[in-house]
Amino acid sequence: MRLPHLLLIVALLGAGRTALAVPLLDLVDVEGIRGNQLIGYGLVVGLDGTGDKNQVKFTSQSVANMIKQFGINLPANVDPKLKNVAAVTVTASVPPSYSPGQTVDITVASLGDAKSLRGGQLLMTPLRGVDGETYALAQGSLVVGGLNATGQSGSSVAINSANGGRVPNGATIERMIPSDFTARPDIMLNLRTPSFQTAAKIVTALGRVFGPGVANALDGTKISLRAPAAGNQRTSFMALLETVEVEEGRERPKVVFNSRTGTVVVGQGVRVKAAAVAHGTLTVTISENPQVSQPNAFSQGQTAVTPQSDVAVTQDKNAMFKWPEGASLESIINTVNSLGATPDDVMSILQALEQAGALNAELIVI
Repeated sequence: MRLPHLLLIVALLGAGRTALAVPLLDLVDVEGIRGNQLIGYGLVVGLDGTGDKNQVKFTSQSVANMIKQFGINLPANVDPKLKNVAAVTVTASVPPSYSPGQTVDITVASLGDAKSLRGGQLLMTPLRGVDGETYALAQGSLVVGGLNATGQSGSSVAINSANGGRVPNGATIERMIPSDFTARPDIMLNLRTPSFQTAAKIVTALGRVFGPGVANALDGTKISLRAPAAGNQRTSFMALLETVEVEEGRERPKVVFNSRTGTVVVGQGVRVKAAAVAHGTLTVTISENPQVSQPNAFSQGQTAVTPQSDVAVTQDKNAMFKWPEGASLESIINTVNSLGATPDDVMSILQALEQAGALNAELIVI
C-alpha cells in the first residue's frame, strides 16, 4: 500500500544551523566525573502465583541457599515447587561522588519465566561494580507499570510489560566509588561530538573568562584546563565553568533512517546539488483462476481442474523532478511528497543522491 504523502520529521541534528551560544557543560564531559553502573542478582517474593515455574532451577536453588542462612535446611533432592518467587536482575546507576547513606533508584527485570512481578517485594540484594566490589544494597516494593492477566481458557490480556519494574530510592550506597578527579593536576574536558572548530571556540571562550594559557586544546576531542588543586577553589572553578557559553562549530548534516519503523529524520541544513530524480514502481500481479473440466455424459471421463493464471504488469509513470543547485530541506520535502513516496522510497532516493555526489549529508541507518 502506498501512502499519499510522506511525513518527514525535521530535527536539528547539529547541521548547518545558525550558531547559538550554549552552556559549555552541554558540549563536554568532565573526565573523572561520571556515573557508574551497578548490577546484582536477587529474588522477588510475594507474587500471586505468577513467579518462576519449576523448570527454572536456579530460583529454587537461590531460595534454598537463602533460607539456609536462617538455619533452615531442606532435605536433599527436595523441590520446594515455588510459585510466588522470581529470580531477577537488579541494576542501578550511581551519580558521581555519591556517599554512603544516599539512595538511588533501581530497575528490576525477570530472569526466568515469571508471568508478572506486580505486587512483588525485592529481598536484600548486594549491587556490585565492574571490579566485583559491593557498593550498594537494594530492597523494596516494586512499582510495575505493566499488566498481564490470563484466563482458564488460555486467553490473555497484556498491557506493556509486567516482567520488569522499578523501586524508587530502592538502593542505599554503602561505599563511595573512588574517583581521581580531585587528585588530577589538570581538568580534562571531552567533547561529546568531536569538532576542531568547537574545540577552538571553547579555548577562546575560556581565555576570555580565565585568561590566556588556562585552556589548551589537545585535539578535536580533548581540552586540558589548568585548575586549582584545593577542594574549595576547584569547586568554585567548576561552578564558573557552568556559566561559560560557547558557540558550536559546524557539523556535517545528517539523515537518519530507521529501517524497523520506517522513520526518516532529515537534519536542518541538508542541501543537494543540481540533480534530476525519477522514481517509479513496477508492480506484478498474479491471480489464479482454476477452471473445472467436466466430461460429457456416458463418456467415462473424470472431472479435472485446469489451472489458469492471469499475469498483469503495471508500472507507475512518474515524471522526472529536478532539484536546483543548493535546494533546501523544504524543497526536498515538497519534492518527495509530490512523488507520493513512502519512507523506503525516500531512503532509496537519498542513497542514490549520495552515490551520485549530489547530497551533502551523512546517511545513518539504524
